[in-house]
Amino acid sequence: MPDGDAGPESWNARDKFAAVLESASLNEHETAEYCRRKGIYPQQLEQWRQACEAANDWDRQTNIKLKSDRKTDRKRIKDLERELRRKEKALAEAAALLVLQKKAQAIWGDPEDE
Repeated sequence: MPDGDAGPESWNARDKFAAVLESASLNEHETAEYCRRKGIYPQQLEQWRQACEAANDWDRQTNIKLKSDRKTDRKRIKDLERELRRKEKALAEAAALLVLQKKAQAIWGDPEDE
């Protein structure tokens, strides 16, 4: 772990985790002394502790987000499929009307010719 001469910005994740572990059982006064020795602020140590806790909860949070995203995607797919069916029906109806119009013109002739 870096000594007190190196600033906390040069610490890597392993060093920060070690500091969190070393200070976990210390009371407020001992934590303040530890931070002075290492050249860090107690607030930094608390942020690192929270980051460690969040890292251990990452998998659960990711699963919750994935489930939510999947649910949103399924709803969007369902809506898109419904819209596609509606448009396919409208297209089929338009095609049928064109065919009927051509048949009517073939049977009765073009109304513009008269």
